[in-house]
Amino acid sequence: MASFPDFLNENEIAKAKFIGELLAPVAPFDQKSGRETWTVAFAPDGSYFAWSQGHRIVRLVPWSKCMSNFSMRKEEWLNGAGTRHLSRHGSDIALVPGEPREHTIDCGDIVWGLAFGSSVPEKQSRCVNIEWHRFKFGQDQLLLATGLNNGRIKIWDVYTGKLLLNLMDHTDIVRDLTFAPDGSLVLVSASRDKTLRVWDLKDDGNMMKVLRGHQNWVYCSAFSPDSSVLCSVGAGKAVEAEPCV
Repeated sequence: MASFPDFLNENEIAKAKFIGELLAPVAPFDQKSGRETWTVAFAPDGSYFAWSQGHRIVRLVPWSKCMSNFSMRKEEWLNGAGTRHLSRHGSDIALVPGEPREHTIDCGDIVWGLAFGSSVPEKQSRCVNIEWHRFKFGQDQLLLATGLNNGRIKIWDVYTGKLLLNLMDHTDIVRDLTFAPDGSLVLVSASRDKTLRVWDLKDDGNMMKVLRGHQNWVYCSAFSPDSSVLCSVGAGKAVEAEPCV
């Protein structure tokens, strides 16, 4: 039985309206296999929305533009014109110079996990002995991590759509990704190889540790709000907790 917080009026839920949908493109002779849309993610500041379209493709959409495209007047709902579709062949939203752009990314394999990460400049890398880094992420940097069917993790620059890093230590599907919420750009990946791996993107994506507490596939992980504890679940019957300080 579902329950709702006291502040939520359950009667209002029934009034919710379907305002639109994002449609994956259909290739010639397309088959069902490979078209699955396994995962979606919002950027922490709400600027972007990402979703896996199947066939290795991730779509990055500026969310404010997407919502603007979906917005309808009450009269349009009453007249039966209450659903809008985002174009299958790119954005049907006019681009304005200097504004966030939509990107379509080919990740090279089926995408199972997505996560956005942003940097806080004063948050130093946990690898303090390294003085030189290939990547220096500023406060305005926004990254997208993609977990793939072949065990790889690819890190992309959201604003340009360019590939930055390719992390390759997992031996099976990367099922889930999560960034520490403290802006440190510490990334945790959960995999069907029964491990979680902790990566420091401010140290050029070097792997900090491997967590092997699970005896079965690992499905999902989450940080505590202060980034000090990581919890994870999988095909077993327990929640695993690990300190991450």
